[in-house]
Amino acid sequence: MSLTNAALNYIAQAVINDSPTFFNNTNTYLAVGDSTTAFAASQTDLQATTNKLRKKVDAAYPTRDNNSLTFKATFNTTDANWTWNEWGIFNALTGGTMLNRKVENLGTKTSAATWVFTVTLTFTTS
Repeated sequence: MSLTNAALNYIAQAVINDSPTFFNNTNTYLAVGDSTTAFAASQTDLQATTNKLRKKVDAAYPTRDNNSLTFKATFNTTDANWTWNEWGIFNALTGGTMLNRKVENLGTKTSAATWVFTVTLTFTTS
């Protein structure tokens, strides 16, 4: 999965400690939406017009294990009841930096279920 242009700028900012908003438990959100628009590195938000929602990550997330980061958020019965076709990781409830965006059909969530969404990003040199 590719990072966004904003994520690459964020990484450069973080390397020189240029006051980035960190992707920590206070600031990190997993987002889901219903758009099937293809990924483009220039995107700064999910592409869904109305059916999109950012949820703060659960307590104790994100976590790091060497070069892997794991994010987890719980979407309750009243949250995001539509087909999940896209998702992303953000460092703010609105605006902020979208670290990545993935287009894939994860199924259709209904009000009959609570979904726990977990994402693991592994950084490699290849």
